[in-house]
Amino acid sequence: MGQGRADTAQERDESLAEDFRAVARMLRRAAAESLARWDVTPSQFRALRVLTRHGDMRPSALAEHLCIAPRSTTEVLDGLAAKGLIERRPDARDRRATLVGPTGHGRAVGEQISAARGSQSARFFEKLTPADRAELARILGELLD
Repeated sequence: MGQGRADTAQERDESLAEDFRAVARMLRRAAAESLARWDVTPSQFRALRVLTRHGDMRPSALAEHLCIAPRSTTEVLDGLAAKGLIERRPDARDRRATLVGPTGHGRAVGEQISAARGSQSARFFEKLTPADRAELARILGELLD
């Protein structure tokens, strides 16, 4: 009889995990759709957001902020540079090093994307009461710790 309860608890956990993945897929799909207008990938937006918030930095520092490999950072930066959203320049303190930072256009696009994503998030979570949102934030915080 105890096995039946364990299976039921295991099934509930599996179902909860599936629901969680389904919500994550919905959020990823909506995020990709919101970025399509600017022809920016999620990785490119994350990099642009970090550079806008923290200012110019070396690509290696950006890689650390994004928790990605330096080679992947180079690919992301190349895409942003091709769109005129970031620029590379020599580091005045060490001419062998390069700094990357957002262009004026990059800052403007970053702000537009952030506003669009904020509206999208508000629409996505509007089904929840403020108390439900707070509880969800608490639960997600627990899972992330």
